[in-house]
Amino acid sequence: MQDVLALGPQFRAPNLRDALQRAGLNGPIAAVTAGWQEREGELAALEEHLGCQVRDLRLYERAEAVFVQDAELHAAYRARQNELRRLQDLYRTRLDHAKAAARDMQRAQDGSAMARQALRSAVATLRRLDAEHLRNLRASHARFEQHWSAEHHPLLARQRADIEEIVAAAGVVCIAGGHVAVLLNRLRLFGLGRALRSRPLAAWSAGAMAVADRVVLFHDHPPQGAGNAELFEAGLGLVADTVFLPHAAARLAVADSSRVALLARRLAPSAAYTLDDGDCLHWRRGRLVTAQGSRRLLRSGEAVPAGATS
Repeated sequence: MQDVLALGPQFRAPNLRDALQRAGLNGPIAAVTAGWQEREGELAALEEHLGCQVRDLRLYERAEAVFVQDAELHAAYRARQNELRRLQDLYRTRLDHAKAAARDMQRAQDGSAMARQALRSAVATLRRLDAEHLRNLRASHARFEQHWSAEHHPLLARQRADIEEIVAAAGVVCIAGGHVAVLLNRLRLFGLGRALRSRPLAAWSAGAMAVADRVVLFHDHPPQGAGNAELFEAGLGLVADTVFLPHAAARLAVADSSRVALLARRLAPSAAYTLDDGDCLHWRRGRLVTAQGSRRLLRSGEAVPAGATS
């Protein structure tokens, strides 16, 4: 099993170099910056921070080149993206009602067994909705991959072989943040999920979201009013039973115990971890071995240090 570092944002308070040193990880560095889109490969700040050269896998650039050469693949890719957007729209409509019911049941608590059962039922409805949406997302990806896998398409196969050679030679693969959907789509297009399982990883912000089981978007106090946390994508599953919540200090109302409790109960059995500036979580052989700064959401409504036992 591999080492995986999940870090907070690196823009204001980079801690990647220190995290790699503490974990004893070194060697050639490869990077995935596809989430930066047109800024992919702008590695000057990262290389200055690490004090070494970094080789970018250039997944965004590679995908654009493949799309130019294979119009049929590009059309199928766009159709899949439209399908995913429609799935998300339908899910959000149902989520609005399910989340409102759960909040109403929280407010209706009076200590009675009847009220507690009503809340459990409302949370179970949310969990079933999320599980159904996750199945639909995975089914959409599976259909696309069945017809457009690299095994059947030489253009993708050549790119994948080149990418896997770079990954195999890397001592550490770094997965940067940015646009999480773009990042995940490019990782999937080139089949990186399997190749990355054998390499030490350091991922931050949206990159950390991508390597978890599920990607959950959240914002408790957006400009238009209180938001609904929503299941957005299936992650690569490189860190089991986890959901990462980057920029939680700005987006998550951790002082609101009812909101924290509802989110933690909804995401269980996955553990939800915040990732803010300076935070670092280190998994080794599938076990969380060190935690710095991050907090874990509990069903009680508390947000406790990630390494604490409950």
